Amino acid sequence: MKKNVYAISLVILSAICLMPLSALAHTGVGGTTGFGSGFGHPIGGADHLLAMLAVGLWAAQMAGRAIWAIPSAFVIVMILGGILGISGIPAPYVEEGILLSVLVLGILIATAFKFPLAISALIVGIFAVFHGHAHGTEMPLAIGGLSYSIGFSIATVLLHAFGIAIGVALQKLNIEKVVRFAGGAIAISGIYLALA
Repeated sequence: MKKNVYAISLVILSAICLMPLSALAHTGVGGTTGFGSGFGHPIGGADHLLAMLAVGLWAAQMAGRAIWAIPSAFVIVMILGGILGISGIPAPYVEEGILLSVLVLGILIATAFKFPLAISALIVGIFAVFHGHAHGTEMPLAIGGLSYSIGFSIATVLLHAFGIAIGVALQKLNIEKVVRFAGGAIAISGIYLALA
């Protein structure tokens, strides 16, 4: 059974890492109104998707209070970053910050590195500013803006929860190596996305 779970996990993680590069979440084109667009924004781009899953995996890996504190810190600061984007306040290197979040979070998972909770929250908070700013700059200022922001916030929380669920399940099955492998795969994906 343990080998089957390990093999299935490798297939799923490999599929995530081989997502098409055209799925970067901030193309700056197309419709960006309403809940559906906001919900699809973090899910529709490999960079956001991998970063959100990584936040959940890293939180699960650290266990304890980190399981709720790390994702909560990310979501709160992401919303603040979104407000900056909506307000037209520029943030330097947003795309690079998002790609760096994928790489760094992947490395932290792969090495099973644990900082004190406040430092870990600060790390994800810094990355959350970039993710939130990207969401905010694409948020419509018209009627659909609020529903768009609710959509991207809910999608982010769900992706964090999915990462946590995977991490906790693999710990219970005593195959934490898969989580570390996932971190390595996420980090490699970050490099791949940055070079593409």
